[in-house]
Amino acid sequence: MTTVHDPLNPVSVEAGDAEDVAQLKALGVNPHFNRRMSLWQNFALGFTYLSPVVGVYTLFGFCLATGGPPMIWTYLIIALCQFLVCLVFGEVVSQFPISGGIYPWARRLVGKRWAWMAGWIYAWALCTSIAGIAVGASPFLGSMMGMESSSMLTVLIALTLIAIVTGFNLEGTRWLGRVAMFGFLCELIGALAVGAYLILFHRNYDFGVFFNTFDINIDGSYWPAFLAASLGGLFQYYGFEACGDVAEETPNPSRAIPKAMRMTIYVGGVAAMFICISLILAVPDMQSALHPDENGTPIIITILNQALGPVGTKLVVAVVAISFLSCILSLQAAASRMVYAYSHDDMFIGSKLFRRVSEKHRVPSNAILLIAVLTSALCVASYWMEDAIVTIVSFGVIGIYLSFQMIVIAALVARARGWKPSGAFRLGALAWPVNIAALVYGVLAVINMAWPRGGDWNMIVSCGIVLGVGFLYMLLFKPYDRGISPHGDAHILFGNPEVASASGGETESLPDAPGAVAYEPT
Repeated sequence: MTTVHDPLNPVSVEAGDAEDVAQLKALGVNPHFNRRMSLWQNFALGFTYLSPVVGVYTLFGFCLATGGPPMIWTYLIIALCQFLVCLVFGEVVSQFPISGGIYPWARRLVGKRWAWMAGWIYAWALCTSIAGIAVGASPFLGSMMGMESSSMLTVLIALTLIAIVTGFNLEGTRWLGRVAMFGFLCELIGALAVGAYLILFHRNYDFGVFFNTFDINIDGSYWPAFLAASLGGLFQYYGFEACGDVAEETPNPSRAIPKAMRMTIYVGGVAAMFICISLILAVPDMQSALHPDENGTPIIITILNQALGPVGTKLVVAVVAISFLSCILSLQAAASRMVYAYSHDDMFIGSKLFRRVSEKHRVPSNAILLIAVLTSALCVASYWMEDAIVTIVSFGVIGIYLSFQMIVIAALVARARGWKPSGAFRLGALAWPVNIAALVYGVLAVINMAWPRGGDWNMIVSCGIVLGVGFLYMLLFKPYDRGISPHGDAHILFGNPEVASASGGETESLPDAPGAVAYEPT
């Protein structure tokens, strides 16, 4: 093997215990981060990224008006299906606990070109998600401050949120973990308290309302409306992959990350459905909610005002504000680690700048600032967008799903080549059926999101632009050929004795992976 020194990012003396470092070394990765994020903080990062409060509050009005109360069932169906994807990801990250998540996983499972495109899609999806959530937070924060809603106010609040989370992320992993944990506790306690209060004291419908379509239909059928309303559920159940984006900052990641991913789905899913159920049952006038006035008060604010009064509503909105803030924080952290991993292999212009890790706080500070600039630009662009929240969020969701399915496909390809996962978490005999079922679900979900309902081709056009520019850049400049990191070696690594011993896997001896490199501390 070739020994490579990386003078830009010297190994931290606090990089982790010997076993974690040994696993990275065996994978050809030089540890650059401090392992200061506990299992619970890692879970909190995934939870606040998934954020049941943000997911429900951002799109509740749209989904209720589109599909009526039965839209709650999309949350349950999508949670079960996304759990399959979560299991596939858990098996991958257990063997490859490398910062950046989607990009390095795709690289090790399939190869450089596949990884480049997966990283490209995922990066833009994360940026649009951050912008969409920042813009979506504005009505609630404006209401809390007693300010009249306007497009300019929406943009200013969104930019302020991005600036605040950027400051926290630049302070390092410890602050990231602390803020994520604080956001998790506030969000969970607040959601459960408000939801329980609404159900116990302000329930205006019985549970049969969840089967009442209120005669909603599209071209004479309810199902197209139900599928359109599933955007809320589709937006809700991603974020668990963020646990893996910071794998090099978490002790014992081969075991901890898959567990944190599953906990994110369990806890986040139950909390999201509970919040949504309580809000539907507390709607004062369902017909008004199904036919909202474009310039009227958001239905959630109406529900809270009637149930809690002005003071109580402001307290709840304050908790919602914390949820939005911690969600954006987690998204930005995930995006910056992806950019760092991408840049480490010199995948685009300015890679040397964006792969630098700050000496003091051991975070990819330039990558964090890049994400802040890109997302701020998207927020400013929303000033000229009609229905900006749905437009931005829709592309963010489909982009995430496309990149997710690239990992699901990559895992299938690697299995077909002979990959036998050697991490601490393995699916065993269920691996193939779970992987195939996850792919079928993902393809159907992408088709559902991209379907041009009402002649709206914006989703397909925006996806076509991102994919087209990515392919063109990749073909013209061949950035995938610059990096020296290992690629397409998952099916060979499963028997490597060093990797197996470090991750709890098998010990059959096989030759070194093609293109694998080993790093030494500088």
